Amino acid sequence: MRRLMLLRHAKTETDAPSGRDQDRRLDDRGDRDAAEMGDWIANHPPAPDLVLVSHAVRARQTWDIAWQAMKDRVAAPEVEILPELYGADPAQILEAIRTATIPANPRQLLLVGHNPGMHEAALMLMGSGDPASAKALADNLPTAGLAILDFDVKDWGDVAYRRGNLVLFVSPKLLRLG
Repeated sequence: MRRLMLLRHAKTETDAPSGRDQDRRLDDRGDRDAAEMGDWIANHPPAPDLVLVSHAVRARQTWDIAWQAMKDRVAAPEVEILPELYGADPAQILEAIRTATIPANPRQLLLVGHNPGMHEAALMLMGSGDPASAKALADNLPTAGLAILDFDVKDWGDVAYRRGNLVLFVSPKLLRLG
């Protein structure tokens, strides 16, 4: 069994001072939401063994803040910054899942990236799962939203579209609503 966690970066400023999209930083709400999701991950094991993060500032900040919220309660995962996750479509995300996990072959993998690719990948990878989570995820993977999918495979090379079981979808807004 392999568990995939897809975490969209948290809420950002509208524009970066540099004018470059990949330089956009988290805003105050993004900081709070990233910490809240890190806390949630730490309280709902298993935690990731490997984390793949887009090189965009907002994705790296999301992971850094989430990690600060969880680091006293979970083992430190291996972390890789992958520029190819920035602007990745579902096929590129699937390729990153299949190749970046070699040779580590972690049981739990967390990706921190961007829409629309992350949302589309979550929908395409899901074959079954929790109906309420599937309904909530159908329209959007919001900022700091987390989709958790399990795959009944021995290694990440066997992960494929429509083979994942959506275990849960959670977001800061859903957590506030209870």
